[in-house]
Amino acid sequence: MTLLRDHDLAHAFDHASHSYDRLTALNPGYRSGLLRSARRLRLPRGGTGSRVLDLGCGTGASTRALLRAAPYARITAVDASAGMLERARAKRWPANVRFLHRSAEGLTGDDGTYDAVFAAYLFRNVAEPGPVLESVRALLRPAGRLLVHEYSLSGSPAHRALWTAVCRGFIVPAGTLTGNRELYHHLWRSVLAFDTAPDFADRIARAGFPFVRTLPVAGWQTGIVHTFLARNGEQLTVAGRS
Repeated sequence: MTLLRDHDLAHAFDHASHSYDRLTALNPGYRSGLLRSARRLRLPRGGTGSRVLDLGCGTGASTRALLRAAPYARITAVDASAGMLERARAKRWPANVRFLHRSAEGLTGDDGTYDAVFAAYLFRNVAEPGPVLESVRALLRPAGRLLVHEYSLSGSPAHRALWTAVCRGFIVPAGTLTGNRELYHHLWRSVLAFDTAPDFADRIARAGFPFVRTLPVAGWQTGIVHTFLARNGEQLTVAGRS
């Protein structure tokens, strides 16, 4: 199967936006995993004075996690899917959160720089992750943090087999019932085609982040979803898991 890209992928997310929150709610640990990753940014003073970019915000689950982890940060949430953004904007948000319709590939410095960039379930969906990582680095202030929360398999055949079993047994059938089989089939195949966790950590380093930490996600997603934490130009100290 050819993976969905660019306009086709955004259109598929538009179509799936009405049922997306219901399906992700069925995934044990989906929201708690996002919150744990958001807390790993360790923004000081609840994010007071910090600007954070939520890259690929979808319907706002990652934005909500950031807001819980850093309630005083100024959060700019962007996504390429107008349908997903419409769902996100329809929820209640404080004044320090705003949403923009923008693709990861369309990032520019026009909006200023950020203290942190959070990207959940994004990079396996872009055709050229390397240039997007370089663009993200250009948007970060010196010592700014990048946190990527992503389906990136460990490289173990057992984890690859588990992911395929979950997709065949639940994810693709559930997506089919909602009329979005193409998108959830893409999810299955995009994870298999994407970098393993060690390979993606190397890709982040090649984009100009010299110190990258890779941390597992708890629960059934261990070995399937990882958190990648890096700092722009400085060595990184990672606190214990929250």
